[in-house]
Amino acid sequence: MNGTPGDEDDLGDVIPFRSAEDRPGEGRSSTEGRSPESRSHESRSHESRSHESQPPESPESASAAGTDAGARQEPATGEPGAAESGAGESGAGESGADAEVIPLPASRRRAVRKVGLLSAGLLAGVLALGGGAIAVLKPYLSPDDFDGPGSGAVTVRIAPGSSAEAIGSALADAGVVASARSFVNVTEDRAVSDRLRPGHYRLRKGMAAGAALDLLLSPAARIVRRVTVPEGMRLPEVFNRLSKHAGLSLQALKSVDKALVGLPEYANGLEGFLFPATYEVEPGDTAVDVLAAMAERFAAAARHVGLEEQAPRVNLTPLQVVTVASLIQAEGGTDADYPKISRVIYNRLARNMPLEIDSTVLYAQNRRTLKVTERDTKVDSPYNTYRHKGLPPGPIANPGEKALMAALNPAEGDWRWFVTTDPAHRITKFTSKESEFVRYREELNKNLGAS
Repeated sequence: MNGTPGDEDDLGDVIPFRSAEDRPGEGRSSTEGRSPESRSHESRSHESRSHESQPPESPESASAAGTDAGARQEPATGEPGAAESGAGESGAGESGADAEVIPLPASRRRAVRKVGLLSAGLLAGVLALGGGAIAVLKPYLSPDDFDGPGSGAVTVRIAPGSSAEAIGSALADAGVVASARSFVNVTEDRAVSDRLRPGHYRLRKGMAAGAALDLLLSPAARIVRRVTVPEGMRLPEVFNRLSKHAGLSLQALKSVDKALVGLPEYANGLEGFLFPATYEVEPGDTAVDVLAAMAERFAAAARHVGLEEQAPRVNLTPLQVVTVASLIQAEGGTDADYPKISRVIYNRLARNMPLEIDSTVLYAQNRRTLKVTERDTKVDSPYNTYRHKGLPPGPIANPGEKALMAALNPAEGDWRWFVTTDPAHRITKFTSKESEFVRYREELNKNLGAS
């Protein structure tokens, strides 16, 4: 059984990340933590649902082999998850509401109080100094401002952590507003400083400060590409999706120096560590930026489930836990099935039985199909769990958090086989008897229309 990577479910919280040029003391290709706790990046990710399985587009007959641990559910052809919402440059209606808030501490009450005190002080100064003071204080009391919505087009980048003054200066330098002070004043008057967010925005030249503020608060003005990476995708599939929907070069993705991505020390490559989620890619973000964000999002999930701390409890290394999670993710089913699939894997390992998981032989052949033949099970690969006992040498897909959790917390049971007897409805049956397993496979073949 195999769950097709998909992204039809709710994608969860926003996870911000930022490009290398925003990281203090680092170059463009350097890495930095990108977890919700540790990072403030311009691109953001919505965490994928743990289960993204989809029924196959066209049923194919199941394996004739009668001893595999699980019957798989795979799409016959094409990129997994291709039907899901991919990505696109945001326009009207593209929400940026979940992006990280720029920390601007001044509240409306404090701003009003300060303005009142300042105004009283300025009035006293003006009375004392006369007309010369008016010329000096005019930019603060009545700053230059344009009228109307402006014209033309200009792209302005707001860096993470920018204050209202810094944003106003950037807008003034770009000719969007007449003065930085006019923007600061309208921001303080509306008490919306805490709603300003980093990113690239489409604005116009010669705008009234209030109109410029309106656009900065509008998701439609933000320039961003959104890319969903479903759970269970393999590394080449992730690269293809990022290249297609994020505008990143496939060659650049393939040639990224893994030392710059920020992988955990126990990782043996990118496979398994590019966390499935929805990522918002800003103009100027590089392949390193995006892959590093995905790796840091994995690190956040690993910390959340206590992966390194809990691995010894199941007598595995952290890499082996990720490998088990990838098998669980690849085999699919429902969320409730994950701990049971995990238990089947552990039970077979404990009995020194080959795992005989179809997804491993398909990974070795870079194929996705419902039909696994006897010939497939004999492919010469260390990932072939029909020929080799124990776990494969590394992950075979990129698992989500629920699969990681299931790998660390298998359900209680004596099952040694499982079959998705009805892929269209994600019905999976578990058994400790080989005779029942054979019957379940026959049920699967019947539901697939196999002869």
